[in-house]
Amino acid sequence: MLEYPQENTDREEPAGAATTHSPDIPVDTPQPPPAASGSIDDHVMGRITTIVNNITNAFHARIVGQDNLCESLLISLIAGGHILLESVPGLAKTTAAHTLADAVQGSFHRIQCTPDLMPNDIVGTQIYNMHTGEMSTQLGPVHANFVLLDEINRSSAKTQSAMLEAMQERQTSIGGKIYPVPQPFMVMATQNPIEEEGTYVLPEAQMDRFLLKEILTYPSPVEELSIIDNTLSGDYEQTFNNAPVATLDDVHLLRQQRRNVYIHPAIRAYIVDIVNTTRGFGPAPIAGWSRQVRVGGSPRASLALALCAQALALIRGRKHVIPDDVKDIRHRVLRHRIVRTYDALADDITPENLIDTVFAQVVVP
Repeated sequence: MLEYPQENTDREEPAGAATTHSPDIPVDTPQPPPAASGSIDDHVMGRITTIVNNITNAFHARIVGQDNLCESLLISLIAGGHILLESVPGLAKTTAAHTLADAVQGSFHRIQCTPDLMPNDIVGTQIYNMHTGEMSTQLGPVHANFVLLDEINRSSAKTQSAMLEAMQERQTSIGGKIYPVPQPFMVMATQNPIEEEGTYVLPEAQMDRFLLKEILTYPSPVEELSIIDNTLSGDYEQTFNNAPVATLDDVHLLRQQRRNVYIHPAIRAYIVDIVNTTRGFGPAPIAGWSRQVRVGGSPRASLALALCAQALALIRGRKHVIPDDVKDIRHRVLRHRIVRTYDALADDITPENLIDTVFAQVVVP
């Protein structure tokens, strides 16, 4: 059992002080499990690698660069979660979502969020048939394998709640009847960080529902030139007509085998140490942490780190998780789960800076 000190952690400590590790956590390097412990069969692993490579190649056939976006979409798809994409307009968010759906032959719906968008517009509604005198149900666009919520922060809080309920419960309720959403089901929501007029900021509790938050950056000059060349030559139009490279059954296989990716107990405890450190506790509390962070990660953050680390290991062709898997997803999993204080906002301390501080503090197993 892991135990952390509960006293005030805002004590001053000398700079460069050595970090410690929870005494109950072994610090030896985690090793992959023996073959008899439920590891993935080599033949199945080969099929998984082929599926991942095919989807990745299909992505890059339409989109130049954006390697992190491709990896994040795959992680979210395999882990069975939803993803929040943040960037200025024009960075291929919609194209990326459409490409992923096409690659696995999944149904795709795009919802443009506006202030006057109502919950029934996305969930569905009942319609009265004057000829039969009966009510018929018309399902909304949320009933698809892949749903793109474009500019989610432009919809009202009531509409956001309806969408997030479908994300969490995997079902909608219309006229007192439950309608499950198709499986697999994945929501890709986008938001523009530079415009605030006419927007409704997602509350922290709702942000926590997203497995990942990916921030897109501008392409390099070379990549941007390639985008222009491919568009003018018509190459993009040709790739949109290509056949799918995977199926929904392949997605189910990826999700099923993700559960068989081994996580050593030391790495599980490492994840718990990290998340508890974001709360101001952990094996080596950070001095002055409460002056920068109001709320740290919840247990959902620990689960997200574990699930995404498993998915990333699978993408990279491994049957077990290593500490680098946890490190490589740290920003995507935690940046929207750490609530900064006004002092941190005033000092322009980014969530990524705080996350890096936590990871530098906790000893790697």
